[in-house]
Formats: sequence, structure tokens, C-alpha cells
Amino acid sequence: MMEGMLQGLMTAISPFNIVMVVSGCIIGTLIGMLPGLGPMSIIAIMIPIAISIGDPSSALILLAGVYYGAIFGGSTSSILINAPGVASTVATAFDGYPMARRGQAGKALTIAAIASFCGGTIGAILLMAFAPALSSVALLFHSAEYFALMVLGLSAIAAFAGSGSVGKALMMTVLGLIMATVGEAALFNAPRFTGGVQEFQSGFSFITLAMAMFALPEALYLVLDPNRSGKAGEGGGEIRDMRITREEAWTIAPVIGRQSLQGFFIGVLPGAGATIASFLGYAVERNLATKEEQAEFGKGSIKGLAAPESANNAACSGSFVPLLTLGIPGSGTTAILLGALMSLNVSPGPRLMIDEPDIFWSVIISMYLGNLVLLMLNLPLIPYIAKLLAIPRNYLIPFILFFTLMGSYIGQNNATELLILVGLGLAATVLRFADYPLAPLLIGFILGRMLEDNFARAMQLYDGFGFILERPMTIGLLVIATALVLLPSYRARRARLLRKGVAQGD
Repeated sequence: MMEGMLQGLMTAISPFNIVMVVSGCIIGTLIGMLPGLGPMSIIAIMIPIAISIGDPSSALILLAGVYYGAIFGGSTSSILINAPGVASTVATAFDGYPMARRGQAGKALTIAAIASFCGGTIGAILLMAFAPALSSVALLFHSAEYFALMVLGLSAIAAFAGSGSVGKALMMTVLGLIMATVGEAALFNAPRFTGGVQEFQSGFSFITLAMAMFALPEALYLVLDPNRSGKAGEGGGEIRDMRITREEAWTIAPVIGRQSLQGFFIGVLPGAGATIASFLGYAVERNLATKEEQAEFGKGSIKGLAAPESANNAACSGSFVPLLTLGIPGSGTTAILLGALMSLNVSPGPRLMIDEPDIFWSVIISMYLGNLVLLMLNLPLIPYIAKLLAIPRNYLIPFILFFTLMGSYIGQNNATELLILVGLGLAATVLRFADYPLAPLLIGFILGRMLEDNFARAMQLYDGFGFILERPMTIGLLVIATALVLLPSYRARRARLLRKGVAQGD
């Protein structure tokens, strides 16, 4: 094993591969900043270029750099213009954007960069240490466990429900689950709930829905509420308070540590990925926070920003475990990477680490180098990136609208998608005015299809609901999900009883 690691190290630090790491990180970061062009799109475009390089190690190092560069850069548009173009950066917008609006864009980007670097680095170290052992753990998860894992992800709605809004959050989650059923069914390739509209046959696009829920309502809010937009267009553009204080560093350090570990182990599971890791990271940290800190979540909490950023970057590293050791893609992006591996005549699986250690270890070591490159690239650029918020309101609104429309159109290459975007965006604006949380809808939509697919497979395999009782891990995950949902209600009831006791004592 040590000999293989040394081989991989020598391959990774060769001048040409260093250039590949830097190039991949730059391309990924720039693409990640643009809503609508996520890592899947750019990796698909980059595959012919990677194959033309010839050397499998260099090609994979380039593609891996693009992958985690896109995740690293994806937080920028979420923080600055509330337009998450990638599912794994949706949770970043919940606290990152409020920080930017109150004049802390520089600090928000700094925290995101540090949390991303730490998450990615810890993930790379864990990948190096535990990849062979974790591959056997990943094999223990079947459809029943994945169904329970999706339910656990949906339990994150408790983290996005304000005081007295749990009912509204549940309603929005159910609406998201309903929207996920539009299109082809999990068990048969036939359209359903399309209303005869051909464009609905493939279901709603995530990019369109994300833009409609966050970016488009934000542009409309800037028009409808000039006072609200004043800070975003003026105060938000002042690059001040870029550095984090020692107290803030101590506050986010345990969050980054916990979520890097949790995110990595979630990323190891095929089919889980960075999206569930980021949502669960946010939910867990909110539940662990004190009552005063919980009130800050959704309004610019540094814990709420650091948690999903650490988790999603660590999960990216974790997703390479099933890809390299089992040949199982853990997400859509790693499925494209698997295709690239096949095109390069590399067969991922248990024998890869033994037969071609230079490829296996060079990709893993390049991840650490890539995270270092990303930190060195992004930190000096933060003052210039954050100046995006200094754009006057009359220019900022068309800017947001342009990227919203462009992201939606590029996602499906279909003009009808723009009509769907406008319709959903207007509905989302009305829901925001009615104080309905939009995040649970998006969570329900993202996890709904995976939930249905795994539930259907588990029902077929176990001939009914028996899979819940027959699989101990399934029961365990469902119990944890139930606890996450009930914990906020328990805390609220306990607080009421304490207040009542104090009042009676007086």
C-alpha cells in the first residue's frame, strides 16, 4: 500500500499533472459560479479533451479538479445573488445570501472558502486512509437503506421551519414530493401527471425549479421593495469585515470538523452524494445549536453557512470511494466520470488499487493539492468577486434575470422551460409573501425521485413493507429521522413548560 501511495504521489506532483490540477480547478470554479452550468455539464464537455490527453492519470486528475472546483465555486452565486445552480449549494444560500445582504459578502465568501477547503481536505485524508475498508461498508446498503436515507434527508425540513411554521414546511415538502412525480414513473417508462403536455414528460428541471424558488423571486423583491434592495446594491457592495475573528473561527471549527466527517461518510454511500450531505449538515447543526443560535439560522448564521459547505465538499471526496473501489457511481456526476474511466480503458473496482496504483492514488492525492489550489485562487479574489454586489439596483436586476433565464434555458435547451420558470417564479413570490418556506419544497423535489425509486425496488425485493422490519439499518435510519423531526417540537414544549414553571414560581 505504501509503495502504491508513493507511486501515486510521484505521478500527482509531476509538472504536467500539477498543470492539470490547476486548470481543472480554474475551469470548475468559473463554471460553478454560473447558475445552470453545474459539474455534470462541464465534465461531459471536458471528456473529449481529457481522453485526447492520453494518460489516464492526467485525464482523471483534470476531470476530478473540474468536479470539486465546480462544487467549490458553486457557493459564489448562491451567496451573492441567491441563485444556486447546483443542488448541493442550495443550503449555502440560506445563510450566505442574508450575510451578503447585510454587507458581509466578503466574510461569507471567506467562510465558504475555508469551510470548503477544510471539508475537501479532511475528505481527501479520510479517502486515503479508509477507501479499501469503506468499500465493503458501502456494499451493505441496499434499496431499503437508501429509502430510509432519503427519509432522513427529508427530516431536514425541521431545520427550515421557523417558529410555528412546521405545518407550512410539511405542506411545502409534500408539494415538492408531488412535483417530483411528474414525468416517467419509477417502475415503468410511461408518462404520468403531465396533463398531456409533452414538455412535462421528462419532469420538472431542477435548475428551473431552483431558479424559480430563489433567484426570480429575489429579482421581483428588488423591484417591489426598493428599501430592501438598497442594502444589497449599496451596503452589500462594500468589502469590509472580510477576515473572520478568532471568536468566529472557534465557533465554526467544531461545525466544520463534524460536518466534514458526516459529509464524507454520506458521500461514501452510492446514491447519497453532496446534496443530502449539505441538507443533513445544515439540519444537524441547527438542532445542535443553542436557542439563541437557532434564531440566527436563515438570517445570516456563520454556522449555517459553514455546515453545508464543509459537508458537500467532504461528500465529493467520499463519492470517489464507491467509484474507484466498486465501480459504482454515487451520483450523476460520478456516473459521467465512470463513463470517462471506461473510455480511458480503466476498469474501476476492487482490483484498481492493486493493478493500477498510480491511477488510484494519484487521483486521491491530487484532491488535496486541488483543494490547496482552490483556496489559494479564491481567497485573493474574494474582494473582486464580492464587488458584484456593488452593482446598482437598475443593473443588478437585469443581471439576476439574465443568469436566471440563461441557466434555465441551458439546463433543458427548451424555450418552454422559460414559461415554466416564470410561472413557478410568480407562484414562489406569492408563497414568500404568505410566509411559506421555499427550501422544503426544493428538498422534497430533489429527494422525491430517489425516494420513490428505492422504495419501489425495496417493495419488489421484499414483497411488501417487510423490508422495514427485516433490515436493522433501515429501522435505525428511520428512528434517527423521526428523532430529527420530533426534536424541535420537544424543545418548544420543554421551553413552554419552563416558562410556565417560572411564571407559577413568581
